[in-house]
Amino acid sequence: MTTKSYPRNFWLLTLAGAAFLLGCAAPLPPAQAGLTPAQMNRVGQRIWQNECAGSVAGLTSWNGGEDFASLGIGHFIWYPAGRSGPFEESFPGLVRHLEARGVAMPAWTKGACVWNSKAAFDADKNGPRQAELRKILAANVGLQTEYIMLRLQRASGSMTGAAKTGFAALSTTPEGMFCLIDYVNFKGEGTNPKERYRGQGWGLMQVLEDMRGGTPAAFAEASKRVLSRRVANSPPESGEQRWLAGWHNRCEAYKRPL
Repeated sequence: MTTKSYPRNFWLLTLAGAAFLLGCAAPLPPAQAGLTPAQMNRVGQRIWQNECAGSVAGLTSWNGGEDFASLGIGHFIWYPAGRSGPFEESFPGLVRHLEARGVAMPAWTKGACVWNSKAAFDADKNGPRQAELRKILAANVGLQTEYIMLRLQRASGSMTGAAKTGFAALSTTPEGMFCLIDYVNFKGEGTNPKERYRGQGWGLMQVLEDMRGGTPAAFAEASKRVLSRRVANSPPESGEQRWLAGWHNRCEAYKRPL
């Protein structure tokens, strides 16, 4: 895909505008949002690779054993009507964000998930709705990255103590920023009391609290420990052990240059 050229402060300006449109707090300060356009593009592409293997087909997915569709570069969650779960539903927020940024979204994306099961979703994989949605999502990778960064912005205000210290340390480098951006999309902020197994969470806050140092390598090791604990605490019938090797591989990649 062709990468557009943006002024150096493009992402600071767009985050400011998006925060205003969405009623969020002030945009991330330069130490946290001051990635160059090229770095922001790499962030979006790596998230897309992590969640969808970088494929357009992967932009509309429904994983086996899950009760929701996973859409976009961040596999944003969309629940069918009458269902909810311990995981935050993020696709409706993405739809609002894209519309606020001038993207025309189909009317059917503005409510509960239109597929009520994985079987129904898979049967419609090559239908006009999913094809239309994949086209929109593939054309707006940058805005999806922006949406994830706004989620990180909201999370930053919830960090205290060791988590706040770790957040500040990672925010000083592009590689550290990628750790924060990717993980908050991957496993959430860690502040939702519903996202717990045996009283223990697995989100960004828990990883930051478990860090032994302020580097991306320290974050990578902490994230692997936290996710191993999640699997150990998970209900046996959920079969989460099957995901752990892949999760650890993703976390190990936090040690790579951006």
